[in-house]
Amino acid sequence: MENYTKQDIIELVEEEDVEFIRLQFTDIYGTLKNMAVTTSQLKKVLSNQCKFDGAAIEGFTSNEKSDLYLHPVLDTFEIFPWRPQQGKVARLLCDVCYKDGTPFEGDSRYILKKTILEAAKMGYSFDIGSECEFYLFQMDDDGMPSTKTEERGGFFDVGPIDLGENVRREIVLTLEDMGIEEEASYHEAGASQHQIDFKY
Repeated sequence: MENYTKQDIIELVEEEDVEFIRLQFTDIYGTLKNMAVTTSQLKKVLSNQCKFDGAAIEGFTSNEKSDLYLHPVLDTFEIFPWRPQQGKVARLLCDVCYKDGTPFEGDSRYILKKTILEAAKMGYSFDIGSECEFYLFQMDDDGMPSTKTEERGGFFDVGPIDLGENVRREIVLTLEDMGIEEEASYHEAGASQHQIDFKY
């Protein structure tokens, strides 16, 4: 992760021909949400002025303080390597706050930060590593996603039994392009089931 300043991001957006920025946060159910803006709104974004209706996010707020603001975490700026190279797309993870800058109590980043501080006061530290498990299925005859598979690989199998090796490789390389470190990727126990383990 880089230590970006606002000016660094302004320069990167211009140098790298970034056209869209996705402002991302996670709801209380762990679902990634985002608002896309064009780079013409970059100064507004970097000044914490991007507002949204929190009442529209399930589990957030429905009171008179439903206007919430996205405060980008500058060090999370990344350009999506899988998007077009002309008019690129970048993302910034955001804290969710009230208008006065106070953290919104339902923001998962705020809850995590608060929990980490409480644990530190008790002498504990967090080392959290996630595992991403997923299935890869075939496309149907019309080129649409399906839930069908002819793959019969099992735990730690290799090709030709494991038909997902190349897809996992592309996923891992893309994640590394975004600065995300993985520990391992492999075929899981079920047919077409795969896993990528992330470094804590």
